[in-house]
Amino acid sequence: MNDDNFEDVTSLQSRLLQLRDEHRDLDEAINKLIAAPTDDQLLIRRMKKRKLALKDRIAVIERLIEPDDLA
Repeated sequence: MNDDNFEDVTSLQSRLLQLRDEHRDLDEAINKLIAAPTDDQLLIRRMKKRKLALKDRIAVIERLIEPDDLA
């Protein structure tokens, strides 16, 4: 593995950690809003949509870091 590939993988892993943290934080915030007596359904829907988009981005990066073997 050359230095450029190592830096690319390291950068992807760093971004993956950031996205996972943001996904976890959103999950916690959504759960708190749902548990609150006055829940804002529009805000909850927007947060869930953002969380799903993060999940998709996480999956893409995971596939870039460790692609499936077709053999």
